[in-house]
Amino acid sequence: MSSTISSEMNYVDLPEFGGPEVLVPARGSTPRPGPGEVLVRVQAAGVNRPDIMQRQGGYNPPPGASPIPGLEIAGTIVEVAPDVAGWKTGDEVCALVSGGGYAEYCVASAPLCLPVPKGLTMVEAAGLPETYYTVWTNVFQRGRLKAGETFLIHGGSSGIGTTAIQLAREFGARVFATVGNADKAAVCLKLGAERAINYRDEDFVEVVKGLTDGKGVDLILDMVGGSYFERNISALAVEGRLVQIAFQQPSKIEIDLLPMMLKRLTITGSTLRPRTVEQKAEIAAELRKQVWPLIEAGKVKPLIHKTFPLAEAAAAHALMETSTHIGKIMLTCE
Repeated sequence: MSSTISSEMNYVDLPEFGGPEVLVPARGSTPRPGPGEVLVRVQAAGVNRPDIMQRQGGYNPPPGASPIPGLEIAGTIVEVAPDVAGWKTGDEVCALVSGGGYAEYCVASAPLCLPVPKGLTMVEAAGLPETYYTVWTNVFQRGRLKAGETFLIHGGSSGIGTTAIQLAREFGARVFATVGNADKAAVCLKLGAERAINYRDEDFVEVVKGLTDGKGVDLILDMVGGSYFERNISALAVEGRLVQIAFQQPSKIEIDLLPMMLKRLTITGSTLRPRTVEQKAEIAAELRKQVWPLIEAGKVKPLIHKTFPLAEAAAAHALMETSTHIGKIMLTCE
């Protein structure tokens, strides 16, 4: 290991499952990159819902992944495995990782690293990978969203939601979003949503049918589940698609599938973390080609709600669990 790389690092430990308070600052050995990997000195890391699930014991890391939470980082490459081409020490990157992000150093698969877009800070760059990979693969690959179609995103003010609104707008779709209050609605409208639907006092099924002359929407991206599933089916147009990427309500439901058949619907979903490096690398390549130019042109960017020092990861998780944030919650190692 280079003398400029510390043999030990600060990180956030998860010694037991539970509430935010189980996340504690710790110190341990700095990891080393294996074949196909680079070591990144982390300057910022994103906080995401899967981190909450891991802390609660419901989303274990895949085999071989770091047990340290954290799925997205930005920083500087300080070590490169001998078989890696295309990256060198000193390169500034953001990366999707399978774990280990809440730390001063993190190993990343080289194909899942992307250059920090021009004009973005390290904190903003660290807010890209998890949400942009997720939105691209689920909205544009699995959901097949095209220009001129109608798109409903549940949780429009979340990191996923704010990303999906901007990208769908840039690719020519009509975008609607559900939100929980007026402030979140205003942000979604500013980002490009045609209509923000307050789920506390409006029925999104009725609203989207009214906005589409009774046809319903072509695509729904859902992170709620439970009772939303049947309502989503009602809100979809003929040949519509529902993409399920998370659950805030129970995942087990009883439903009449006849409307799915009559409207020829496609119901799909995915998780990102367990997918292979090769599969995620395909997403990275499309992002670099299709989305990074939009970011560098200032047409889309991550919305940062608040940053916390690495040692205050527990406070960051507590904030996320209130669902009062708009956009991304970040940790910094500086």
